This record gives sequence, structure tokens and C-alpha cells, in this order.
Amino acid sequence: MPSSPAVQPDDSLASPFDWPGRPHAAPGFARLGERFLTRLPPLPMPASPYLVGFSPEAAAPLGLSRAGLETPAGLDVFVGNAIAAWSDPLATVYSGHQFGVWAGQLGDGRALLLAELQTADGPCEVQLKGAGLTPYSRMGDGRAVLRSSIREFLCSEAMAGLGIPTTRALCVIGADAPVRREAIETAAVVTRLAPSFVRFGHFEHFAANEKLPELRALADFVIDRFYPACRAEAQPYLALLREVARRTAELIAQWQAVGFCHGVMNTDNMSILGLTLDYGPFGFLDGFDANHICNHSDTGGRYAYAQQPQIAYWNLFCLAQALLPLFGSRSDNDGAAFVDLSDEAQAQPAIDAAQAALLVYRDTYGAAFYARYRAKLGLTQAHDGDEALFGDLFKLLHTQRADYTLFFRHLADVRRDDTPADAQARTVRDVFFDRDSADAWLADYRRRLQAEPLPDDARAEAMRHVNPKYVLRNHLAEIAIRRAKEKDFSEVEHLRTVLARPFDDHPGFERYAGPAPDWAASLEVSCSS
Repeated sequence: MPSSPAVQPDDSLASPFDWPGRPHAAPGFARLGERFLTRLPPLPMPASPYLVGFSPEAAAPLGLSRAGLETPAGLDVFVGNAIAAWSDPLATVYSGHQFGVWAGQLGDGRALLLAELQTADGPCEVQLKGAGLTPYSRMGDGRAVLRSSIREFLCSEAMAGLGIPTTRALCVIGADAPVRREAIETAAVVTRLAPSFVRFGHFEHFAANEKLPELRALADFVIDRFYPACRAEAQPYLALLREVARRTAELIAQWQAVGFCHGVMNTDNMSILGLTLDYGPFGFLDGFDANHICNHSDTGGRYAYAQQPQIAYWNLFCLAQALLPLFGSRSDNDGAAFVDLSDEAQAQPAIDAAQAALLVYRDTYGAAFYARYRAKLGLTQAHDGDEALFGDLFKLLHTQRADYTLFFRHLADVRRDDTPADAQARTVRDVFFDRDSADAWLADYRRRLQAEPLPDDARAEAMRHVNPKYVLRNHLAEIAIRRAKEKDFSEVEHLRTVLARPFDDHPGFERYAGPAPDWAASLEVSCSS
């Protein structure tokens, strides 16, 4: 790895942070030791930094204001030009499967964990993405570009606004330093926040390298910090797998319900806490296509929208395989031996236990999926015919490529006692080109509403709280990016403000709620960032 210029500690940014205590001298992850990480400074930007976007919602738990960050000292710390006294930068090592193939050692190739802050909601790790080369950069240059950083910033905050578990984005800082991708682009750094950035791939790394004490130490760290109830179980590590499977199932059900496609669900992009992690070639559905592929690099469609639930299970299977040696011991200091996977008498019970634990994913996902779709349709009770109603709807949406977000938003206007004239006037019909087919399904839907106890007005209000009016469509992000390249960051701010409350109307910003324009069909996003 090329050597990084020395960066002198700088405590001048400590004052803008307003909380009762000081952050830890190092992230909690650092206590695991040098086998898990490398300490190093960020690589300074060779150009003056400027603020592109700031999230007051993400900053509030930290007690940080925009004015406190947008100072020379603040910009320098969050772009990597200086190291505050409370910061102890480090990069972590992990491995993983990428596009279904073992990729070996990976790691934080351009991200540095700065600190762990204590908030009212618990620990919050602060990470710079695009902070320069690390020992895990492989063929990369350690930088991120303005384009992808704006997309990650906006989508992190959009997902938070939707109520979906996610890492947060505190800010994006740009610098007019050239970065070579397919073309020359502008450098940027996004500051990400999360209780922890531990991934499935962290466990895979130590399992693949047969470093079983480290594997158990990592599992103990995660249990003690984030899943303490697992410690009381007879098999804490199996309990950990079950809880991760449960959280992952709930997360994927939420993705599917809002039409979110992640685009690159490699095991190294899966959060052990069930958070949406690593926003790269993501996309929200415009016209509904069950086989939609948002990542131009995904030529085989492995991570298509309809494949996401199965891929998440596959990734959990990889995590289970990594944890197998632990399914028989309680902790690092109870003297229990690791499971010898070469001994069938030891291995088979561990495998059986892991498979049983993963059943939690299937059961949780099914329940969460149907619960969310019942809510989207304004149904408060489960009826025998609901799955058929859902299935017919998905076929209708898919066949006609109806706008997914607009359909569910307008569906709230439908009333159970609509006259034929009322039914013809409903705007929900406008998202279909074959309105006769739409009318047939809507008639079935109205009949189903007859069995619902809620009055139409109360049902409509409830539906508008689960069906967003605004999502981060690719063309909206693209417009914001194009303007940002011209140093106009107003569109980034407008979008962030609207997406922070996506269920509200936001008068004056109706343009963000419309369908994608024709030119948006030519937009492509890929793993290049």
C-alpha cells in the first residue's frame, strides 16, 4: 500500500459536538485487537473541501449542527484532512462471497472508522467512506466520487424516512480532486453512522482462515453489545444466528414492500444488525417489474428484485457455515472446544442445528411480507383469499409495468361503495394502460374491503402512512448530481428534506412524486463508485 502523508491530531472539532460525555478513544470494535483491523490515518484531499449535503436528522443524536460542521476545522476532519483528538482511525478486515463466488479477503478498502460516540440511542460509529487507501484496497484507489456519494447520502436518509433499518449519512463533503473511473470524476467523502458496521463477511473471514478463537471473540463482541439476550440461551451462537436471521427477514420484507432493490447483495454487504448497508447501484421500482435488475453490472440478474428474499437466505446460509465451529461452545473462556467439522459425529449436529435456526428466516419473512402488504392495501385482518388477491395484483402490476409507488399511493382513494362513475374517475386507474384488467382487480379489492371494519376515511389515512408519496427515483438523484457538479447543491437539500418525510404532501415539490420521465430509461447504475 502506498504510504499516506502524516496527519497531525487536531482537537479543534471537539467543541461543535454537544453531548454529556466524550466519545471513546477508539471504536468498540478496536478492542478486538490488531488481528481484526489496521490503524492508519486518512489520505488528505489535494483540494479544498466544501459541504455538499448535511442531514440534521442524522446529526441530532450527536448534538452536531450544520454550522458546527461547516467550518474549516469541521470540513477538514470529515474529509480526512485532519484527525480530531477523539478520533482513532482504523480499517477492518473481512472476506465474503461476491455474486455467489468466494472472493477471499476484502476489507474496508476506502472506509475508515473514526470513533464511537455515545448517544441516547446507544453507541454510534462514525465512518468516512472515500478516505483513501488502506491495506485492504486491493486494486482500488481508496476514493469515492461525488456521484455515488450523493446517491448514498440521499438513499440512506430516504430509507430512514421510510422507517427501514439503515446506516445513516451525516454529510457529504466534496473536493475538486480528480478521480478516474470510466471517466474523470470529482472526489467526495460521505460520513456514515451506524451502531456497528460488522458484516457477515467479518465472520466469513476468520472462519475461512481457520482462526477460530478470533471467530468466537467476534461473535462474543456482537452478542454482548447488540444481542445480550442470546447470552442466556443454552447455545448463544445459535441464538445469535436466529436473531440475525429474524432481523434480516424483516429487513428484506420492508425492502420488497417499498420496491427497493439493493443491487449488490454480496455477503460482505450484509449487516449483522439487519441494517441496509452499502448503497451502490440501488434503485426503487418505477414501473413494476418483478425481474427488475437495478445494477448494470449484474448481467445474470442474481440480485433482481424478486430474487432478494432468496439471496438473503443464501447469505444467511454462508453466515451459518462460518459460525458452525461455535455451535457447541458457550464463550471464549468456558473451556469448551470448537466443533471439529472434519468429524461427522460433531459436524452433523451442528449442521442440523444451523438449518433449524435458519427456518426462522422463512417463517419471519412470510409473516412480515404479508403483514406489510395487508397494510399497503389497508387490510387490518387476514382472510383466506388475501394471498390470491395479492398474487393477482402482482401479475397485473408486472404485466402492465404499472408505476409501483403511484399505484399504492392512489389506491387509498378507492372506496368500498364507489359507484361505477366514481370508479371510472379514480386516479389509480391512470397507472394502467389496460384499464379493463385494472377495473376487474379493483372490483375484487372493493369486495374485499366490505369485510373490513375501518371506515374508508380511516383506512385511507392509514394507507397513506405506509405507502410513500416520494421515493428516491434514479432520475431525481441524477438531476441532483448534475446540479451538484455545477456547485448547485439546492436540489440535494430539497430532495433530502422531502425524503426525510416521504409520506407527507410537501406542497411545492409535487414534481418529485411523478412518474419517471422517458429519458430516465437510459440511466444505468453499476458497481463503479
